[in-house]
Amino acid sequence: MQPNITEGIIWYVVFLYSTVFHEAAHAWASYKLGDDTAYRGGQVSLDPTPHITREPVGMILMPLLSYVYYGWMMGFAHAPYDPHWALRYPKRAALMAMAGPAANCILALISGALIVLGTKGGHFVPDIEQTGHDTWALVGMVLFITFKLNTVLMFFNLLPLPPLDGSALPSFFLKGNKAEQYQHFIWQPHIVFLGLMIAYSGAGQIAWRLFYHVHALLIQLCGY
Repeated sequence: MQPNITEGIIWYVVFLYSTVFHEAAHAWASYKLGDDTAYRGGQVSLDPTPHITREPVGMILMPLLSYVYYGWMMGFAHAPYDPHWALRYPKRAALMAMAGPAANCILALISGALIVLGTKGGHFVPDIEQTGHDTWALVGMVLFITFKLNTVLMFFNLLPLPPLDGSALPSFFLKGNKAEQYQHFIWQPHIVFLGLMIAYSGAGQIAWRLFYHVHALLIQLCGY
């Protein structure tokens, strides 16, 4: 199906609030774990304004351009945190990092469950290619885009590549100076750049492959 205005609007709204939920989860977790940096920036909120203000390119320009060119929305945002707090409490910082993918997981599970219920009820099909143009078809499209986007975002952000959230996973197992040395290592600009290059040039395909497996399971649960 070729991208259209209605689908584009749905994509952007889903992208916007999925990203905001992800970043607000980071901000809320860091606040609860002792760092109020993002809280003071107003990012412990589902209001997209502070998130857009901080990253207008990643929240507006990049998703719109990626949709025009690829029919899929990509972008980025960032919840700030105190690096000194992260160095002092590496396990807390790792929990904060995992809060973002956990938020995407919650949205994927909720939308997936609603897709199963809606499909079994005969209201729509478990895919973005909805038949018809009624309200239920629109609801089905919103749910599937939410499921698809958040599943891919969850798996992508769990890749163990800086600056993705998954790069914080080793901090759960490292102790003392090793945890601090690891964090200093992954924060180096050239390591961050290399991680992004690897993630977007090929490793990101891992997230897509995992999504296809989850999508296949969803199709089975829907009875297709």
